Amino acid sequence: MPEVEIASITHNDTRPPGVNAAIILEDGQVFWGRGAGIEGIAIGEVCFNTSLTGYQEILTDPSYAGQIITFTFPHIGNVGVNDEDIETDTPAVRGCILHEDITEPSNWRAAQHLNSWLKKHQLVGLTGVDTRKLTRHIRDNGALRGVLIHLPNANEDVDIEALHAMALSWPSLEGTDLAKDVSCIQTYSWNESAWSIEGGYSTQNEPKYHVVAVDFGAKKNILRCLAATGCKITVVPGNTTAEEIIGHKPDGVFLSNGPGDPAATGKYAVPMIQNIIASNIPTFGICLGHQMLSIAMGAKTVKMHMGHRGANHPVKDLETGSVEITSQNHGFVVDRETLPKGIIETHTSLFDGTLEGIRVEGKPAFSVQHHPEASPGPQDSHHLFERFVAMMGRNS
Repeated sequence: MPEVEIASITHNDTRPPGVNAAIILEDGQVFWGRGAGIEGIAIGEVCFNTSLTGYQEILTDPSYAGQIITFTFPHIGNVGVNDEDIETDTPAVRGCILHEDITEPSNWRAAQHLNSWLKKHQLVGLTGVDTRKLTRHIRDNGALRGVLIHLPNANEDVDIEALHAMALSWPSLEGTDLAKDVSCIQTYSWNESAWSIEGGYSTQNEPKYHVVAVDFGAKKNILRCLAATGCKITVVPGNTTAEEIIGHKPDGVFLSNGPGDPAATGKYAVPMIQNIIASNIPTFGICLGHQMLSIAMGAKTVKMHMGHRGANHPVKDLETGSVEITSQNHGFVVDRETLPKGIIETHTSLFDGTLEGIRVEGKPAFSVQHHPEASPGPQDSHHLFERFVAMMGRNS
């Protein structure tokens, strides 16, 4: 089908003919297109991701809870979906916005059409949108709340005023604890390890160290990377206390990624982290885990204008001088100016200079904002898992 001409208009105007879906933003802008996935309504913060590949991992990343993803790469769905490239079994994302219609998959690993997958997981999609224009709008105005609607047909009336009001009434992610919505509810063990083309995912049967992973919305591939570097993993809910964690007798503690405002999740997680650090247990944090480790040490976080979401972000390791191509997904950042004495900045973004990593002086604890497990470089940052294992080795 030819691309629908998308009008960036205020919420008072009528839609173009022949379309059955739209995204209505809180500032009154409406972007029309064609529906994908299920028919219905989804509400969330509208952001954009600049990755060229990995849409299935992105759509299943728990850190996207409460968000609607705009993909800047136009051909999303062209390699289908499978049962291996997922980061959680139940996607937390609210919906997605695509430039092109979803085509038939063309990949030997494809097990399902992306549109069928969206329907299976009760997700609303929008296609035929000028995503370049929408991305520029978000870049200039920040991540905005929006309502995504997919109607049964192009003739059905749409109450844009009511949908706009719905977008305005939806709470901001600032001040919202979303980790509680995606964290596991009970403790479990994990030993699934690295994937190979010959045998799929392997199993770690001879671990050297025991890691307790605190699940604030952990991606499966992070757990696999820990297993691949010789770890037995016990995954615990995000609200687990330090006493309970120490009771597992871990060699190290991992603080996972996750969605929402780190200050909100930190109300119950920060005391736990402070006690773990005081106990001198080696600690490694990624993304939300990095932000909450920073808060636990006395720093503050702030919401970013539009966030970092993509697989092409250069980050400099300030202690080695090396530059790594990283995958990122975060809408909050640690404020460098609030770092207390004894907290050393280790990584910085070469895109905008924001803080990307810290270590705690005199303690076996460090963290990074980016995702070393996501392999955009493809493995530029995998050494961070080895650094964590080495830290546990020195502490044993």
